[in-house]
Amino acid sequence: MNEDFSDWIGQTQSISDVIDARHANLMAATMARPEVEGEIKPFSEGDELPLGWQWIYFLQAAPSSQLGRDGHSKTGGFLPPIPLPRRMWAGSRLEFLQPLLIGDQVEKKTEILSVTPKEGKSGPLYFVTVKHSFTKQTGLCLVEEQDLVYRSDPRPDSVAPQLSEAPAQAKFSREIVPTSTWLFRYSALTFNGHRIHYDVDYAREVEGYRNLVFHGPLSATLLLELASEIAGKQQGKQQGKQKLASFSFRAISPLFADRSFSIHANANGSEIWAANPDGKLAISAKASFVD
Repeated sequence: MNEDFSDWIGQTQSISDVIDARHANLMAATMARPEVEGEIKPFSEGDELPLGWQWIYFLQAAPSSQLGRDGHSKTGGFLPPIPLPRRMWAGSRLEFLQPLLIGDQVEKKTEILSVTPKEGKSGPLYFVTVKHSFTKQTGLCLVEEQDLVYRSDPRPDSVAPQLSEAPAQAKFSREIVPTSTWLFRYSALTFNGHRIHYDVDYAREVEGYRNLVFHGPLSATLLLELASEIAGKQQGKQQGKQKLASFSFRAISPLFADRSFSIHANANGSEIWAANPDGKLAISAKASFVD
């Protein structure tokens, strides 16, 4: 099934958006942790957008008639027509150059970098890597390389893969309780129709998951939030607080609604991870900081 999709490599598309306060405030309400008391401070013009929140902007509004069975946009337009039914966000590598601010007019340019067929234990796979560049009037702000993985439906006799233990030593830890309401609100904010996040019958009966699946970018946003908090506690060489310079994450195994998981980091925040309730590694991430 190694079809040639080389014609798609190098294709680009662009979309512009305003980093408005309304959507940032909706995201703040969605991300609010119950253990943090007090009212949520609304965003105002000029405020920095928290890292990872760019994923709620620059949305592609595909008509319902152009969606596949899983709720994703059908492939064959900008993305190549991969002949496999399931698509997931496998990971990303992000470089932070300057902050996005509330009120900024930003252009996001996306380029297809590679289309790579592989053979996994569960069957054929395709990896598609795209590069997103976010630019405003003052220049390039953020660069992200995103990996998408396409795979076949699970076989009835498929065996769950063996998962690695999460690291035992953590300086910072936080318990996360992922409710189905949280998943629904994030799907709505990101205009994400992927049914594994809100249609439990589809998630179980078609894609073989135990429950609704926690979004990959939402997990990454939680890890970015923890890394940013650690950076704010660290003194830089110029006596100022450090900031994140880069962040990468890789999804290893799914996390599910109504099943608590935990996020962790080492002392300097360079190694960050999420662990499922059984202590197995679900997401692995790395961060670097700059003064």
